[in-house]
Amino acid sequence: MKLRELQEEILRLKKETNTVILAHCYQAREIVEIADFTGDSYKLSVDAKNADAENIIFCGVHFMAETAKILAPQKRVFLANRNAGCPMAEQMDAEMIGMLKDREPDRTVVAYINTTASLKTVCDVCVTSSSALKIVRAIDNDKILFIPDCNLGDYVKRSIPEKDIKLLNGGCPTHARVTVSEVKKAKAEHPEALFLVHPECTPAVVALADYVGSTSGIMDFAKKSDAKEFIIGTETSIAEHLQYDCPEKKFYPVTKDIVCHNMKITTLPDVYNTLKGMDNGEAFEMIMDDELISKAGKCIDEMIRLGG
Repeated sequence: MKLRELQEEILRLKKETNTVILAHCYQAREIVEIADFTGDSYKLSVDAKNADAENIIFCGVHFMAETAKILAPQKRVFLANRNAGCPMAEQMDAEMIGMLKDREPDRTVVAYINTTASLKTVCDVCVTSSSALKIVRAIDNDKILFIPDCNLGDYVKRSIPEKDIKLLNGGCPTHARVTVSEVKKAKAEHPEALFLVHPECTPAVVALADYVGSTSGIMDFAKKSDAKEFIIGTETSIAEHLQYDCPEKKFYPVTKDIVCHNMKITTLPDVYNTLKGMDNGEAFEMIMDDELISKAGKCIDEMIRLGG
């Protein structure tokens, strides 16, 4: 089956099965084109909650589908590729953070949304890269434990020096891969380009940026900016999507190596096979018990309360 034929069959099947397809911005272009909603992990989870559909297929990684299920427990949520994980989300567990809470019970535990549902059960509030500053400022406590990404945590700590923010050694291996020398090389090759960077990159890389923000923030900034050239300091697919959306501008990945292989593992046939296998047990459905959904949902509810 050719690409366009496969896309058209997916569009037909999703209507037939009352399904919406959510695609994270890091997905390939052919998947983004058939998605009902695209965006970052939190935006897509809210879209899942509000979507008027019985079934949801998430083209992303495991924790994202978990979050969608937490926010929309009455719906069936499927992950298009069951092997799509997130190294950062799996770096810390509930037992480890529970022990730290026992040692320092006066700290509010702030969890990046890129964490497992199990870990969320022992955290006080979630944040996204776009809401982290607003939420940490709004917390009625000056003592914070920020997990798991120490790079995003460092950005928050530098931006809110009046708070005592403790960090642990965790983070996104894809974004941490970007080096200062690569940034300087890209800037030398494209001297007119603005450097837009995700705060999951190292502090030294973030310090060289013209704009620091979430995936959605980077895309919005580039689209609205009067500048014509941009070096993109996040997953390479963002530069590709922006080039489609703004063909009159130029976008350069800061390095060819900033690729999230877990995101890239999902293919268009995975989406097709999930649609075909939802009712025969062949698709990977997110099954979570009510207790886990309730406990993990508390820190997400608090994120919505403080970030709204």
